[in-house]
Amino acid sequence: MPTFTAPDGNRLAYRVTGEGEPLLCLPGGPTDARYLGDLGGLSAHRRLVLLDPRGTGGSAVPEDTSSYRSDRQVEDVEALRAHLGLPRADLLAHSGGTNTAMQYAARHPHRLRSLALIGPSTRAVGITVTGEARRAVAALRAHEPWFPAASAALDALTAGKPAGFEAVTPFFYGRWDAAARAHHALGRPQNTEAVALFGAGDAFTPGATRAALAAFGSPVVLLTGEFDLNSPPATTREVAALFPAATVTVQPSAGHYPWHDAPSAFTAATAAFLGAGR
Repeated sequence: MPTFTAPDGNRLAYRVTGEGEPLLCLPGGPTDARYLGDLGGLSAHRRLVLLDPRGTGGSAVPEDTSSYRSDRQVEDVEALRAHLGLPRADLLAHSGGTNTAMQYAARHPHRLRSLALIGPSTRAVGITVTGEARRAVAALRAHEPWFPAASAALDALTAGKPAGFEAVTPFFYGRWDAAARAHHALGRPQNTEAVALFGAGDAFTPGATRAALAAFGSPVVLLTGEFDLNSPPATTREVAALFPAATVTVQPSAGHYPWHDAPSAFTAATAAFLGAGR
């Protein structure tokens, strides 16, 4: 795997697939980028540069564990852009990685040509995903055989009661089948310290980030699945409203991994956005 050096000297690795203009890609988790695959065939349109966040995959574990914080990892993205020699970059991020992507847009707006937020998280901008919003999305799956157990676990989690998170995993996929189970296993974070410290302390400064994003002039798309329990469409629209001119795409019958659930639909929508933003 190719590597580069972060500002603090940590060695970071990235994966490359596809041809054409580079598209920087940040995974969620924090976990390595393997679960992104080729983003449902998006590699046929762009050269995907998929970063393994520090302490995951091929990237080294940092000596300073406070550098796991999302705001600290913004400069890892900037170092990757500089390493690739890109005056301005197109950036795609998924789930938790969208927190870092939005903070990057706030801090380095002139380095971005476009921004695609897939299944966006809301922590960096201080928007709460309510239990009501999650239950409204969950109700769309009431016909599924796994729904009773998953719904009970969701109710317990939203009430702050102990419940196994694995029990709600089927809600995150458009189809809970063998392929979804394999994909879920591939994307499970292995570095628990990186996960625990990602949002530690003042890693997020929502007021400052929101103020900066209000002046962000590059094209932005927020794409979420109709069934995305993590990033409900209603909440995703709230995030989109923080940008001057963002568009929202809700992919039908998809969950938190829309490129996995419906690759052709995801690739068509994302490639169209990236082409229009050039």
